[in-house]
Amino acid sequence: MIKSILFALLLLFAVGFFLNSIIKIIGYLKIGKSEDRLNNIPVRLVNTLKIALLQSKLFRRRFAGLLHSFIFWGFAALVIIIVESFIEGFIPNFSFRFLGWVYSVITFTQDIFGTLVFFTVLVSLIRRFVGTPDRLKVDRSSKSDAVFILVMIMLVMITMMSANAERILLGQSHGFRPVSSLLAGMIGSGSDSAYEFFWWAHNIVVLFFLNYLPFSKHFHVLSSVPNTFLSNFGIDKKNTLKPVNFEDESIQQYGAKDIEDLSWKQLLDGYTCTECGRCTEVCPANSTGKLLNPKKIITQIRRRTMDKGPLVAKGIGESEVLERTLVHDYISQDELWACTTCAACVEECPVMIDHVTSIVDMRRNLSMMESAFPNEVGTVFRNLENNESPWAFGPEQRNEWIEEFIDETEKSGKELSLKKLSETGTADGLDVVFWVGCAGAFDQRYRSVTKAFAKIMNAAGVKFGVLGSEEKCNGDTARRLGNEFLAQQFIMQNIDTFNKYGVKKIVTACPHCLHSLKNEYGKFGIELDVVHHTQFIGRLVSEGKIKPEKKPNGKYTYHDSCYLGRYNGVYGEPRELVRSASGQEVIEMERSKDRGFCCGAGGGRMFMEETEGKRVNIERTEEALKTGADTVATACPFCMTMLNDGVKAKEAQMKVRDVAEIIADGL
Repeated sequence: MIKSILFALLLLFAVGFFLNSIIKIIGYLKIGKSEDRLNNIPVRLVNTLKIALLQSKLFRRRFAGLLHSFIFWGFAALVIIIVESFIEGFIPNFSFRFLGWVYSVITFTQDIFGTLVFFTVLVSLIRRFVGTPDRLKVDRSSKSDAVFILVMIMLVMITMMSANAERILLGQSHGFRPVSSLLAGMIGSGSDSAYEFFWWAHNIVVLFFLNYLPFSKHFHVLSSVPNTFLSNFGIDKKNTLKPVNFEDESIQQYGAKDIEDLSWKQLLDGYTCTECGRCTEVCPANSTGKLLNPKKIITQIRRRTMDKGPLVAKGIGESEVLERTLVHDYISQDELWACTTCAACVEECPVMIDHVTSIVDMRRNLSMMESAFPNEVGTVFRNLENNESPWAFGPEQRNEWIEEFIDETEKSGKELSLKKLSETGTADGLDVVFWVGCAGAFDQRYRSVTKAFAKIMNAAGVKFGVLGSEEKCNGDTARRLGNEFLAQQFIMQNIDTFNKYGVKKIVTACPHCLHSLKNEYGKFGIELDVVHHTQFIGRLVSEGKIKPEKKPNGKYTYHDSCYLGRYNGVYGEPRELVRSASGQEVIEMERSKDRGFCCGAGGGRMFMEETEGKRVNIERTEEALKTGADTVATACPFCMTMLNDGVKAKEAQMKVRDVAEIIADGL
């Protein structure tokens, strides 16, 4: 009876304290802006099963994934045993043995997973001190927290297995426990006192562990499953930004200056971060010595929430803490401007944290509220306002490549299948509209790619139209640099042009244009069928409309554009085109496909100088050179520019060519 009373008090206090902590955290999350994350439940459930329960993303790092899966599934398998132990606090010698053979399966699973968890934790502890991966090298407090949690898990396993062994020695055990039986044989004789000690120790450690989680970075043990369920993966188009409603006069703050400007889900991301460092490990900015650390961005959101949340909850209006802000006091603007928005961090995160959206939200504050941006960004904004492009060229110069192409085609004696929409007045009768993009029209090097692709379409008899000077920047650069207002001006103007001519089908050679037109314009009232030029050429080849005859010499490697690959899942078509044109397989770089390394130009970085650390494009160029290939194939104007600059800086002989150029050469 005394045992039952004491345990009831312990359990009541522990559960009450835990629920109070959770209620407080939920209250802190409510500081963030509201956001609907309960739509499309079936997809969310599938994501939760695949990513959270089956741990699919963790296995992108096989060894670490294996360690974590043992711990995760070990705890999942032990839940029923923990419940059994709690019930025993009220009913002496209680067990689920009435389940018959099922109980033997449970106890066997408990023994096996308990053993696996013990040794996994042991290996994890050793990794914290010996041969620690760079991504796990953290500050002293985080390391202490990690070590403490691992020790707690180990104590849970030791006390559980010891209690089982004592029960076996006392002849009170049921089910099949091979490891505990082995341990019992090593102990030799049982003791009621020893069993009671281990039983109490086990339950106390479990309850203490539960109540420590809300104050630890290991809160992800509780939040990772709901965070995965609440992510928009597979529901919203991948890596798209939420528009700002500038017509809502109640909005006084554009972008995020502090936690109340982020959504509750973004604050939950902060609490869910495992601090595994996978995001930091793959970040091109961090890898080349920049201040940006994606993990720190998210953990600082959590830290700010934990600092400010209690004060807001208590209604405290004045405090030194309240005078601070997330941007500047917790996260510097230099960190935010270093991001290339490559989304490698998002791709790698095992608990579905969206780093890039939070970074862009904070950039929005810097751009639209504080005008706190690098000088080069100011130049980009002025060019956009004056020239409708990030480049300092007038809109009329968008027509130059068109006139050049028409002249070259007529001189060759070939029939011209290009049409100017300004002359036809409609896109009706056309197979597709070629969205050239600013780089394709203004950058001298990339103009050759534009004409090469036009040559391919012309050779295939594709009836394609162009907008010429009526085409404006798609808005991507301004959006990723945080100037949402300017971006939306271009978006709406382009939509008006599309509606004017009835444009529905588009092909573009720029992945940034592709992503914006295909995945983000839909939120502004128009749905477009947009494909990348490598996809379009692939169709022409497969349909036999073009057949490259000349096989170029040399070996090829291929650089994955982040906005084509991670953002839009296009990996196979460019490689297949290079293979079909060259007659040989592409030599893959060390980091390729969804693990590809950024060229350094995304997120507006194309127009910004790198004054800190190593240049990202140099890092990528060196990786391309290591393949021994003669040519690096690209499928993005920004990537081509960055790799061209890298090859020149390294004084290498490697050629940088767009996939369209390689195919056009063979015609």
